[in-house]
Amino acid sequence: MTSPSGIRIADRMSPRPTTQELEFFQQMAVDAASIWTSLEDSTYQYMVDTRTLLASHGIDLFNIGILDLHCDPTMVLGLDGFSQKVEQYKDYLRNLGRAGIGYTTYAHMANIKMLPYYQTAVGVTRGGLATREFDRELARDLPLSHGRKYSADEIWETFTAFICEVMPVAEEAGVRIGLHPDDPPLPTLGGVARIFAHVDGYERALEIANSPNFGLCLCVGSWAEGGADMGRDVYDMIRHFGGQGKLFKIHFRNVDAPMPRFRETLVDDGYIDMYQVLKALQDVGFTGALLPDHVPGDGRNTAYTIGYMRAMRARVVAEARVHAQRA
Repeated sequence: MTSPSGIRIADRMSPRPTTQELEFFQQMAVDAASIWTSLEDSTYQYMVDTRTLLASHGIDLFNIGILDLHCDPTMVLGLDGFSQKVEQYKDYLRNLGRAGIGYTTYAHMANIKMLPYYQTAVGVTRGGLATREFDRELARDLPLSHGRKYSADEIWETFTAFICEVMPVAEEAGVRIGLHPDDPPLPTLGGVARIFAHVDGYERALEIANSPNFGLCLCVGSWAEGGADMGRDVYDMIRHFGGQGKLFKIHFRNVDAPMPRFRETLVDDGYIDMYQVLKALQDVGFTGALLPDHVPGDGRNTAYTIGYMRAMRARVVAEARVHAQRA
């Protein structure tokens, strides 16, 4: 499919896409797909077969993520088996490159799969949709997720070891890695420090990686959750890192307020102006993928989000053309 600008609209797709999913992507005019699957699907054959299938339906396969290697406590905490996990990640990058898939998202959070720190809220959003809610005060009492406290220095040590090992392989394979911010962006959660909850963490990560293939998967919702504590707001993050060509993927979602308590909302029902987000992306020449994320409710609301994204993209593209004609 052809995008009217460099901004591609993408959505998640299951590892074994059904006819209905493929039809949905075509009906919604979604440009690209993002798939998350297991380690057994990290093979070259799976990747190239899936890419070929999607291409036959006019859909670009933007990335395949491997859940077993994403937010993995072994890598984040430096547990036994760290080196083996890193080698698996390298093989995964090589297979992505061979299959012609040039992007993956990585996050360095150890307890995302373990602690129930999000609650379900019902009847509090527009139309009474069920959604996720987070309360910082309740999270203070969470038990240790991994038996002891892990300092920021320890988490930086494992991140540095990981990224210095994998970036040469990513460069050789022609794969870009986008770093997702911590969600929720707190200094520590469940006793484990979180190091990507402030713009300074991103700056430091970019220095450590020191690679054109390393950048950001900027989750608008995660960044909005932190508010002023993040060091830069969402719009400034786009201008700053987008101007450097370091924005690779955007999770296009919204929340009703920054911490200490927030709820995930429909894309046009939160406190972030999503039109200004898309306008900023257009202004910096963003050419990556824009995805719905954490949409409250069911698939109908994902379709609503995609329609909203397409309309806002068309608006900012038209405005840019008018501005260019007047210049």
